[in-house]
Amino acid sequence: MTHWMGKNQSMATPHRTAPYRAIDLFAGIGGIRLGFEKAFGDALEFVFASEIDKFARQTYAANFNDMPHGDITCIDAQSIPAHDILLAGFPCQAFSVAGHRKGFEDTRGTLFFEIARIAAHHRPKMIFLENVKGFKNHDGGKTFSVVKQTLETLGYRVFAKVLNAKAYGVPQNRERIYIVCFLNYESDFVFPVPLKKEVRVSHILEKKVDKKYTLSDRLWAGHQKRKQAHKEKGNGFGYSLFDGASPYTSTISARYYKDGSEILIAQQGQNPRKLTPREAARLQGFGDEFNIVVSDTQAYKQFGNSVAVPVIESIAVLVRSVLEGSKKGEKPASYAFEKLAG
Repeated sequence: MTHWMGKNQSMATPHRTAPYRAIDLFAGIGGIRLGFEKAFGDALEFVFASEIDKFARQTYAANFNDMPHGDITCIDAQSIPAHDILLAGFPCQAFSVAGHRKGFEDTRGTLFFEIARIAAHHRPKMIFLENVKGFKNHDGGKTFSVVKQTLETLGYRVFAKVLNAKAYGVPQNRERIYIVCFLNYESDFVFPVPLKKEVRVSHILEKKVDKKYTLSDRLWAGHQKRKQAHKEKGNGFGYSLFDGASPYTSTISARYYKDGSEILIAQQGQNPRKLTPREAARLQGFGDEFNIVVSDTQAYKQFGNSVAVPVIESIAVLVRSVLEGSKKGEKPASYAFEKLAG
């Protein structure tokens, strides 16, 4: 189990036990890692992870037997083990200087710079980034433009696409942008096609739920009052109600712990209820073997901040085909995820 190290402290590069090595930056609870592990299996080993939130680190360690290092801004790139794949679900930030084609200078002071400096030092074969749907148009498109230009300056071919989790096996309307980058790569990368798999909210619901998740009369009345007020103003804001037959829910966010209004589950003869932490995990595609070791409040934050694992896995399957094709010296082929999975 690894532990946090400060700046200038070295980390020994472990002996290679798999064809590919990966690092996990801004790791959260490990959703991106989990998707890649499912796609690569024993062909992938993780040699480094970093996450600043102490509660997320607890959950990560409980599930991967690997305690992430702390603040990435305090870790030198040269002290990070060599790797082939860099994963990062980094926060979206506007750049103080943007669009001037100054590479690193345009990204200094932002967390993306931490990814760029590590990539510049280690030159991994592939970089995978995930962010909110609006990232591409953030700050008038300048943020994405500088990220793309910086990666291209480092020699990466950058591919980006917005995918919706509801098309990849989980009943959640969750759109996110996925950025896949290959070093010195000439072919096109084709993102996975939607899976032909019917899902319903009932697939993630627990059979027995503690009464503590049912809204109190006061809270439910407050939700209804606010929704009516918004309706009178001509907008659709307010709580969202679903049941087992619903094809999908709205997007779960880190604020879900506050009142659960974005996803309420209807209950016959009583007030609606919030999702349980286990249901929130399932909504993001985490299996029931995934350990939840924190409070409900922290669990809701963690799953709301995480990723839809099946989407990551679908992309990672195609990433693996590209890397394996490149390794064999062949022209990499792009396949639909369904063909590979089948």
